[in-house]
Amino acid sequence: MTETSEPLVSAPVSPGRAKFLRFLIRDAGVLLALVLITLFFSATAPYFATPDNALKIFVQIAINTVLAAGMTFVILTGGIDLSVGSVLALCTVVGATVMIDEDLSPAAAITLALLACMATGAVCGFLNGWISTRWKIPSFIVTLGMLNMAAGAARVVSDNSTITGLPQSFVDFGNLIIGGFLPSIFLVAVLVIAAGWFVLRFTVFGRMIFAVGTNDEAVRLSGHNPDFYKVAAFTISGLTAGIAAMVYLLRLNIGSPIAGVGYELNAIAAVIIGGTSLSGGKGSIIGTLVGACILQVLSTGLQLLGVGDNFKPIVIGLVIVLAVILDAYRERLLRKIR
Repeated sequence: MTETSEPLVSAPVSPGRAKFLRFLIRDAGVLLALVLITLFFSATAPYFATPDNALKIFVQIAINTVLAAGMTFVILTGGIDLSVGSVLALCTVVGATVMIDEDLSPAAAITLALLACMATGAVCGFLNGWISTRWKIPSFIVTLGMLNMAAGAARVVSDNSTITGLPQSFVDFGNLIIGGFLPSIFLVAVLVIAAGWFVLRFTVFGRMIFAVGTNDEAVRLSGHNPDFYKVAAFTISGLTAGIAAMVYLLRLNIGSPIAGVGYELNAIAAVIIGGTSLSGGKGSIIGTLVGACILQVLSTGLQLLGVGDNFKPIVIGLVIVLAVILDAYRERLLRKIR
């Protein structure tokens, strides 16, 4: 009687090891890329590894980080928002117009300007989401229309001119460096990222944002309305555009109808490089912060290396394409681990 051998079966991956591998592939990989890029420029670019340059990077990254935080919610649901740059421009002129009102005290003017910026952005975002879901129009088309409408409204509100003369206390806060190394406007960006992380990580609303991006029909069958979460995601994107407008005013001290040109593309790039999938349902707002850092470190490092402005977009574009390609391979590896 011959003894039969049992078929060889690969040992399953333990839950702890699988969780660690998922962290390495999904989150740590982006952070490792940032570290390697930083080390490369520190070794090759003059004056890159200096406190002044680090401070400059923190200042320059703030606006895009706030915009990208809201964009993360939209992309997680499977949408896209091309209007955030123009909405930012509209909010800057609205906020600046409120702040230069001589009938208001500086504190009241700044408070009302913040509320006006957030409300204006939220309304624009709500309209994007509502129109897109109500008539089942791709968000790409709807937000492209809002891009043009918000840009035109910014010119109308400002009479096609730059608005200056903001309160001195507001300007002073924008120039404040906390602890000698942390710009106040970067602190605002970090607070927005922290709030977004908490919502996505610890609330039912955050879990539903991921669920809608993964399978909105399953969300519908579970008794929830996926359109509600899609509209909410666009509203959050508009809201953060309003906050980013205040950061813009803090940094440049002017309200401009042409502010934010191209900002929407930088925000989308930060989200994609940070590991959020364009198909929705997968991503991390912390990854978005790292993606924004990668973009700014690349731009600053290339500038210090003497790379011309004509070539910098080529390099950054290649990085974005590479990030999309790596996302496809990352998902394959994650499926194997599961």
